[in-house]
Amino acid sequence: MRFFAGRVLAITVVMLIVAGWVSTAPASAADQCAPPGVTSASALPNNLAAASTGPEADQYTTASVVPLDSVDPAALGLTTPGTLTVGTLSDAPPSICINAAGQFTGFDNELLRAIADKLGLRIDFVGTDFSGLLAQVSTRRFDVGSSSITTTDARRQTVGFTNGYDFGYFSLVVPTGSPITGFSDLAPGQRIGVVQGTVQEAYVVDTLGLDPVKFPDYNTVYASLRTNQIDAWVAPSQQAVGTVRPGDPAEIIENTFSLDNFIAYAVAKDNQPLIDALNSGLDAVIADGTWSRLYSDWVPRALPPGWKPGSKAAQVPQLPDFAAIAAENQPTGPVPAAVAPKSTLSQLGDAFFSWDLYRQAIPDLVKTGLPNTLILTVSAAVIGLALGLVLAVAGISRSRWLRWPARIYTDIFRGLPEVVIILLIGLGFGPVVGGLTGNNPYPLGIAALGLMAAAYIGEILRSGIQSVEAGQLEASRALGFSYRSSMQLVVVPQGIRRVLPALVNQFISLLKASSLVYFLGLIASQRELFQVGRDLNAQTGNLSPLVAAGLLYLALTIPLTHLVNYIDDRLRRGRPPTEADDPLAPSTGREMV
Repeated sequence: MRFFAGRVLAITVVMLIVAGWVSTAPASAADQCAPPGVTSASALPNNLAAASTGPEADQYTTASVVPLDSVDPAALGLTTPGTLTVGTLSDAPPSICINAAGQFTGFDNELLRAIADKLGLRIDFVGTDFSGLLAQVSTRRFDVGSSSITTTDARRQTVGFTNGYDFGYFSLVVPTGSPITGFSDLAPGQRIGVVQGTVQEAYVVDTLGLDPVKFPDYNTVYASLRTNQIDAWVAPSQQAVGTVRPGDPAEIIENTFSLDNFIAYAVAKDNQPLIDALNSGLDAVIADGTWSRLYSDWVPRALPPGWKPGSKAAQVPQLPDFAAIAAENQPTGPVPAAVAPKSTLSQLGDAFFSWDLYRQAIPDLVKTGLPNTLILTVSAAVIGLALGLVLAVAGISRSRWLRWPARIYTDIFRGLPEVVIILLIGLGFGPVVGGLTGNNPYPLGIAALGLMAAAYIGEILRSGIQSVEAGQLEASRALGFSYRSSMQLVVVPQGIRRVLPALVNQFISLLKASSLVYFLGLIASQRELFQVGRDLNAQTGNLSPLVAAGLLYLALTIPLTHLVNYIDDRLRRGRPPTEADDPLAPSTGREMV
């Protein structure tokens, strides 16, 4: 076993040494989830007037709001009285992200904190994935969705929205030197990246009539752009500005904007009291200057003509002259010489192998991600083994009333995608058992993983049990064992031994599937390895934290694989014979007389 441990350690060390060797340039440890400040201000893009179709009648912004002092916090229909439970994302700075201190922040979330303070409410942020956010708001898993959500008629069929607190440009980001100079240059045959489920996807499909390449998150699509895997990225302007850093091989070349789709907080459609309260709080933070301060710190850019946040009765916020600040901060003097393009090896080193970022990521991965990954995996494995054994025995039973339910269960849980099962259990049973779990999705995530694993483990165990020769059962029955005792003491142990490698493979798959629990919404301290790495990736704009998370997955799976191979080999060969096992060996004891 020490040999196997040594191999694992050697592999890990070699990978880290290679990582340090490939990274020829020090990576920036700047926290992209920190307010950039007013000095990063940008003017109104020149192309907006040409790109926009003009303002349309705003039928959703309220004419006024209810007085703030008339809001009753007890009548807001909150999941937890006195606390606003907010579903948000963690990988889209500067609007929504987790900072280096492990706290949910960004312009959207800091503004919501200020609004909650006006209403006298506590606030709890829970991380989730955008694909499930609106459904979780609709089913009251979250009181509010905070994720730079652009309002659309289609989304209003699912949730309600507050008044707008921000507006959304669509930015076109291309690799440096690209022949694409604007939205008008986008054409069929080009690989245009979007994040799935966003209004940018709808814009590319419905307005431009093109077929985009869909990605699960902003980090992945930008990494693909930087490595020239796609030709362009249609992005929310906040994410584009917060992601494209000086020196990156990418640039924002054009923006477009529509006044009728502002950015707002999502609330359950039937919870009008909460929508009214948030609208009142938003007008209040606009009136006292909080909105202007947060906006200037986080997303300082000129407002488009004809738009302002809050209700129609809210005052126009007083903001610095962002255009003048942007002009002052323009570089002066001679134009710097063009930087020579980096080699492919250097680009890979910068993107994936940063020694400094490994050292920064590993403490968070070990302290937060590793314990949660192990808790999710081991707990789900126990459930899967117990239920899987029941399914295996039922699957070979002579009674069809046992065989058929086991077969149906196995077909359903093996046939559905893992994400669908997790969302069905989390969103379907979450409200039902909310009183038992305290609306904490962690137990539901464990249950979902365990139920999925049981379907696979049941088939593995069934095949192992059926592989045991029938003579084993017959011999044990001839010795007087009952059928149940024969199965329990003779057949099942042999079957499990035969499928031990397959069981370990299933355990490894379960280990990696634990990252999908994040779809249900977890607080920062409940994140597993992959999500911690993903959040650090969002903070730094570098993929090295994800590689560091991958190294920890390897540190878990490689020893496990070698261990099961050792056990399997030992069981096949048996215990090495000793002198006491030789019946012909001379006896050292006193002969019986």
